[in-house]
This record gives sequence, C-alpha cells and structure tokens, in this order.
Amino acid sequence: MESIEVKLDSFEGPLDLLLHLIDKNKVDIYDIPISLITQQYMDYLEQMQKDENVDLSKVSDFIVMASTLLDIKCRMLLPKEVNEEGEEIDPRSELVQKLLEYKIYKYMSYELRDMQIDAGHALFKSSTMPKEILDMKPPVDYEKLLGDTTLSRLNDIFQEMMKRQENKIDPIRSKFGRIEKEEINAEEKFEYIRAYAASHRSFSFRSLLEKSHSRAEVIVTFLVLLELMKTGEFSVVQESLESDIMITVKNAA
Repeated sequence: MESIEVKLDSFEGPLDLLLHLIDKNKVDIYDIPISLITQQYMDYLEQMQKDENVDLSKVSDFIVMASTLLDIKCRMLLPKEVNEEGEEIDPRSELVQKLLEYKIYKYMSYELRDMQIDAGHALFKSSTMPKEILDMKPPVDYEKLLGDTTLSRLNDIFQEMMKRQENKIDPIRSKFGRIEKEEINAEEKFEYIRAYAASHRSFSFRSLLEKSHSRAEVIVTFLVLLELMKTGEFSVVQESLESDIMITVKNAA
C-alpha cells in the first residue's frame, strides 16, 4: 500500500498526530482504517527519529502509541471478540474514545485562546463621575428616622389591621357574589392624614389605621404614612417591641 507524504509538522502528541491523519484521509473517526493510519503513523515516526533535534521524551510517547496501533491491527486480524452480552468488541473503541475526548479539549483550548485574544482588545476607563455626586448622601437617614421601629414590627401591626378588617365582613352579604371596585384616591388620603396629624399632632399608628373601613383603604393609608415618614414630615418612636408606635408631626411646637 502506497503511503502518503507526511511533513514533519510539530504535533502536541500522538493523539494530535492521529487526528491529523484522520482528517487528512477524510475517514470516519468511528470507523478508522487501522492499517492505513498505522502505516502513515509509522512513516511519520521514522522521519521524526531522523531529526537530530527531536526531544527523546516526546519520541517515547509516539512509540507507545505506535505499539498500541500495532496491537489493534493484530486484534483486527483475529476472530472477533464478544462481551458477556454477546456483542462484538471493536478493538478500536478505546482509541476512538480517547480521540474524541482529546478533540473536545483541543477545540475548547481554541475557544479559550480566542477569548483571551478578545479580552486583550478590551479597554477600560477610570471613573469620571464628578466629586459632588460621589460625595452626595441620601437626604433622609432612614435608620435615624425609624429609630427602634423595625419593619417586622410594622408588618405585624399591618397584618393585625388586615385581620380586623376581615372580621368586619358581613357573613351574609359577602356571599351575594357581587364584586365592586373601590376607588381610593391617594391624594385625598394624603390630605386626610395631614389634617388628622394637624389636629392631633401626636397619635398612635394603630389609631390611624383603625380609621380605615376597607382592606384597600388600609393599604393606601399604610403606603401614604410610609411616604410621609420618608419625606421627614413625621417621626416615629416605639419604646419597646410590645408598645404601640407613636407618630409625631416633626414641625410640632
């Protein structure tokens, strides 16, 4: 059988050379013509040994693979071996598996190399944010505003108000099946709370919510109160976890 010409290219190892021969001969990696590939592999190994500058440790790896190819070639000439299930064992299967794994890692290395090259083209600039903006602090100190009041405590009171509203539901009328959409005007609720605060100056969070007559109104009242706390119009104090939350108008005399 006439062998093809093999140039003394630099291959990373015997598997790299085998992949090159398979691609060059345009053969199926799952059905390697072992005689042809072995002959071409041995031709390359012979030429490599003639190179005076060749690395002997590198040659040893190629020689080991050569012995593997010869062993596979001999097994291909013998009667087919079968496994416990009666299926024929292909002597090339282990080599094919190694070639496929090597091919995956090889192309993964190409992807990583391209990513490294692309990363080298990325440029970064230092921040040009004005110092005035970097030094700007929030206008409201929420920790100071809320004091000892926790969101958990606010949620407990809110849930308690929700439960009270559920208890007010008429057990008979609630079964009529008629649903009406209740419109709650947030701006009117703002004005109502401000007017209530102006007349009371200091009041409990619970008493304010008790003025609500529906679930939707309780929710809107709760949100409006949080917004007024955020803007700093109201201050909130709670002496202990069990005590009620007291709200005071900040500009009160």
